[in-house]
Amino acid sequence: MIRKENTRPGLSRNLVLGAAVSLADRDGIQALSMRKLGRELGVEAMSLYNHVADKSELLDGMVDSVFSEIEDPAGSGEWRQEMKTRAFSSREVLNRHPWAISLMDSRLTPGPATLRHHNSVIGTFRQAGFTVKMAAHAYSALDSYTHGFVLQEVSLPFDGPEESAEVAEAMLASMPEDEYPHLHELATEHVLKPGYDYADEFEFGLDLVIEGLGRALGSGSPEGSLSDSP
Repeated sequence: MIRKENTRPGLSRNLVLGAAVSLADRDGIQALSMRKLGRELGVEAMSLYNHVADKSELLDGMVDSVFSEIEDPAGSGEWRQEMKTRAFSSREVLNRHPWAISLMDSRLTPGPATLRHHNSVIGTFRQAGFTVKMAAHAYSALDSYTHGFVLQEVSLPFDGPEESAEVAEAMLASMPEDEYPHLHELATEHVLKPGYDYADEFEFGLDLVIEGLGRALGSGSPEGSLSDSP
C-alpha cells in the first residue's frame, strides 16, 4: 500500500517562515527544528524542503521576516529623528522576537528586506554628511545600544511598572540600608516613584548616543573624534 504524505493544502514559503518565527517566539530559537516545524504545520518535515532548501535557508528567511517588520528610514527627514524612529521600531520588533538578535548579523545570505533596511540606514547617514567610515561607526553604535537594551529588557525579572515596584520592594527588604545606601536611594527616589517605567530608560540612552553622533558629525573629523569637540 502506498502511504500518502501528510500535507497541508496551500503550504507556502511565507506560511513556513511565519510558523517558524512563531515557534521561535514561543519556545526559543534552540527549540526550532525542521521536524518540530513540520509538526506545527501538520505536515511531514520533508514537505518543508519544497519551500526552503535547508535549516540555514529557513533561518535566513526568518531573519529577513524580522527585518521586514522594522521601519526603514524614509530618507527624507532629519537624520536624528529618522534614527530615533528606527530605533524605537527596532526595539518594539525585537521585543517580539528577541531570538533574532543573535542571528541578525550572522547570516551570509541576507534577504531583500534585510538588504533594503541596511541600505536605507546607511543612505540616511550618508545624506546627512557622515563619511562612509563614520556611517559604519554610527550604525554600529546605534544597534549595539538598541540590541543591548532589548537583551537586558527581556531578561528583567518583571514585566511593566507594577511588577517592577513589587520586585524593588522585595529586594529592598533583603538589603540593609546602612550597607547599600545608594541602592536604597535609587529604589526609593526613582524606581518606586509613581509613573516609573523601565522602558523610559531607553529614550534617555538613545538620545545620548544620537547626540554623540551629532557632535562627531559636527567635529569635521573624518574619524568622527569627539576629543576636540567643545
